[in-house]
Amino acid sequence: MYKTDLENVINKEYDAISLMKANLDYEEIEKVINAIKNTKGKVVFLGVGKSGHICEKLAATFSSTGTPSFFVHGTEACHGDLGMITKDDIVILLSNSGTTKEVTQNINPLRNIGCKTIGFTSKKDSYLAKNTDYQLIYHFEKEADHLGLAPTVSSTLALVLGDAIACALSKSYDFKKEDFFKFHPNGALGEALSKECK
Repeated sequence: MYKTDLENVINKEYDAISLMKANLDYEEIEKVINAIKNTKGKVVFLGVGKSGHICEKLAATFSSTGTPSFFVHGTEACHGDLGMITKDDIVILLSNSGTTKEVTQNINPLRNIGCKTIGFTSKKDSYLAKNTDYQLIYHFEKEADHLGLAPTVSSTLALVLGDAIACALSKSYDFKKEDFFKFHPNGALGEALSKECK
């Protein structure tokens, strides 16, 4: 009954990943990766809404693969959680539109702290992209739901690009199974790795 609708959404997201891949600015992404590698502190992901959920997942992935990271909610940041961030950290601010107030309102306070910032958005001419030290720009045409409104394609692209950067960083550290096991001793993964790493 729903097969066509399901396939339409899956196809739209699949095609959007291919389009993003073809249009990425790999030179700029390399600058971002090098900036993260040279950071003395941690990588902080900051967002709200669906982007906030993607930020939480990416912070967990970065941390488990060798890049210490954590998530700060964009609204809570300006209510004291900016105190979690130091001048040695680098902050990735995620907003699909690049204009989300709860995200962009943190740019000047982060400058005052003295940390580097990365704007993660689909809009290269947005306030977020123009007011951060580095930019991660992904391109897409339309969200995948029937209204073209719900964060679907946009959140998938941010997740895929973030995962790719996490994995590239991990490989550059020569991160091994033994290292992964240190951070992931439990669950099915931990159990499987325990047999190889002990």
